[in-house]
Order: sequence, then structure tokens, then C-alpha cells
Amino acid sequence: MGKIKIRMMQEDDVKAVSAIQSKVLGTRKHDYKALKARAMTSRSPIMPLVAETEGQIVGFVMGETSEGEYGVPGTVGWVDSIGVLPDYQGQGVARMLVDEIISSMGKVGVRKVLTLVNWHDGDMLGFFDKLGFTRGDMIQLERKA
Repeated sequence: MGKIKIRMMQEDDVKAVSAIQSKVLGTRKHDYKALKARAMTSRSPIMPLVAETEGQIVGFVMGETSEGEYGVPGTVGWVDSIGVLPDYQGQGVARMLVDEIISSMGKVGVRKVLTLVNWHDGDMLGFFDKLGFTRGDMIQLERKA
């Protein structure tokens, strides 16, 4: 693996990000990711990031900030989505992406970062645990439509 560079996502990166998401999650959401990237950059000071090596996008992370929504006090950051190509998983790429987006959040006053993880996804729970995330005070509720 060559040197990994973390940089802001650009519109030209959307196709590669979509391909990563398809490989990792088995779904194709090209238009959704393009719209989400545009929407997030317009309402949040936190830019989506990509990991690149030797001219290839190998990972991405998206996040945003919110203030006082859903009873959350103060400004918080959200790690919204993350993906790393299978060949680059387990090599610190995701950690670099998350560390960089959290650093960006800290620069705009965020002191608490949240994310949502499926309770049955042990790999993701373990990943976020290694990054210092712990179970928070909020409980996600759902209802079928």
C-alpha cells in the first residue's frame, strides 16, 4: 500500500465513493451520495473526506454538525457514513478518515461526536470502540410506517 492522503471530497470523486459503497454494503446509491455530498457541504462546515493512494480513492467518510436537535445539548458532530475498499481494510485507512473528520469538527467547536451503528454489527461496534466511541445516553427509536 502506498502513502495514504486524506483530502476533501470533490465532485469528481462521487463515482469512486459510490463504487466503494457498493462493494462494502452491496448497494448502489450513486445519485444519493452525490446529493448527500452537495447537501452536507452546503449546510455544514464539515466537508466529506476521501482517502487516496496512488491516484485511487480507497475510502471515504461523511459527517456533519448539528446544534440542539433532538434534545442534544450544544453543537455535536455526526459520523454519517464511512467506507473503505476491502483490500485496504484493516490497514488504518478508516481510522485516519475518522480522526481527520473529528479534527475538523473540533475546529468548529464540536466537543462530542455521535454515530449510529446497528447493534448486531459486531465488526462496526468493535471498530468504533477502538476509536474511543462508547455507548451514549440517547436511545434510537423506530416504528414501521
